[in-house]
Amino acid sequence: MMKYLIVLCLILSVGSILTGYFAGFENSEKLIGYGVIGLFFIVFPLFSYYRWKDKNIKDYMLTKENLDKMREREKK
Repeated sequence: MMKYLIVLCLILSVGSILTGYFAGFENSEKLIGYGVIGLFFIVFPLFSYYRWKDKNIKDYMLTKENLDKMREREKK
């Protein structure tokens, strides 16, 4: 469900940007602005949450244990 919401918001934002860019009416700058705001404040946070919700953040941090594991892999 979340995946479809993200795709829908992406399509709406990109559609708003393209409509504002190619259409020549007086509020076209506002459409471009709303599209950019939609991308950066709605689509990107939703996408980031969707991709990271089941991940363990400690697996991606450079801790001493992870550095030691990386060094062991390089030796092999």
